[in-house]
Amino acid sequence: MSTKRQVHLAAHFPGVNNTTIWSDERAESQIAFSSFEHFARNAERGCFDYLFLAEGLRLREQKGRIHDLDVVGRPNTLAILAALAGVTSHIGLVGTLQTTFNEPVELAKQLATLDHLTDGRAGWNVVTSSDAFHGANFRRGGFLDHADRYTRAAEFVETARELWDSWEADAVVADPASGRFADRSRIRDVDHHGPQFDVTGTFPVPRSPQRHPVVVQAGDSDEGRDLAARHAEVVFSLHTEFEDARTFYDDVTARLERVGRSEAELLVMPGATFTLGDTQAEAEEHSRAIRRAQVSPATAIAFLEQVWNRDLSSYDVDGPLPDVEPDVDAETITRGRVRHVRDPRALVQDWRDRAAAEHLSIRELVIQVSTRGGFVGTPSSIAAEIDRYVQERASDGFVVVPHTNPYGLDEFVDRVVPLLQERGVYRESYDEGATLRDTLGLSGAVRDRQAVSA
Repeated sequence: MSTKRQVHLAAHFPGVNNTTIWSDERAESQIAFSSFEHFARNAERGCFDYLFLAEGLRLREQKGRIHDLDVVGRPNTLAILAALAGVTSHIGLVGTLQTTFNEPVELAKQLATLDHLTDGRAGWNVVTSSDAFHGANFRRGGFLDHADRYTRAAEFVETARELWDSWEADAVVADPASGRFADRSRIRDVDHHGPQFDVTGTFPVPRSPQRHPVVVQAGDSDEGRDLAARHAEVVFSLHTEFEDARTFYDDVTARLERVGRSEAELLVMPGATFTLGDTQAEAEEHSRAIRRAQVSPATAIAFLEQVWNRDLSSYDVDGPLPDVEPDVDAETITRGRVRHVRDPRALVQDWRDRAAAEHLSIRELVIQVSTRGGFVGTPSSIAAEIDRYVQERASDGFVVVPHTNPYGLDEFVDRVVPLLQERGVYRESYDEGATLRDTLGLSGAVRDRQAVSA
């Protein structure tokens, strides 16, 4: 009898995007610690593997104004995670932190410190940027080409690991007379000289409980997938439709063998929203209402402007798509937002054809094309679908993205988690003293890999 694969779940704190409904009557502050505390405690109540925080280096702008969804602010990720360490005991704490605009020694020190503070529950979502808008406030500026940002990211992670590995496990010993002291013979000075970084000297933080924090990666380009195959332990994927998710899963896991890693060393976890109802019809009705609340008239126009690269504020959101063509030659009117549209003219024509065929207004079209993959149904149907993805190797679990802050995860914990537990595919409690890597089931593979690379 084969053993069922276990479902892994992470909780994504609602952020500055049109997934989050800030107009919801229960919505609370993006800054107040009480919001983060409630969300974290609730995710831990649901035995989630980890809590996941995004981070933005600047507020997005459109037509020279702050984007309406960014007015809630972008607090510092590491400060929040350190504070959450004091009100949680088991759940992992993962933060999104740049490799483009940070330096390895400083960030490695901060993450190692967080791993100590949390008794081994720290994780790092590795992200990159070639955006001059973000880079303008940093010494490096925005000069990195798109391909170069992954070259820098790979060396950044490698350098951070050199720093974390420079202290042996027993480099700090206890002495009754003088307290704790370091055995210098068990600390290796780092001497790294590469295309991106020159680092020499002694790393100031002793080996942390996990040796190094769990590395998460979210890039979807070919370079991003290669980076994940070489360095990541969890991939945060955008691919949520079943066949698309399974294709992505197969692609990333196939790359592992080429770099000497096994499938057991990497988890693939797509981000997914959810809408619950007592019946399928009720869930679908709730989903329609949520999508309409997510795409306000202002958001719908702003969404089109990012593709048209024009001021479209004079158009009726309940009317047809603009009849003007995208301005592909002008300077972009949107700054600080990642856009993946390579051919705006072709995309606009596709949308026009779709809107004409289905009689869609601007707002209705945006609701359709901006919908993120997610689960809509009863608690039992959603639990069954999550289980299917994992058992049929379309994913190893999901990063659950609720649509309200901070209470949006509560219903999932109350109604879906117990059904996954009944299926025997999800833990009912944490192992005492487990690190995040233990909780993710990655400890053995990572230790073997570290032994080879040490």
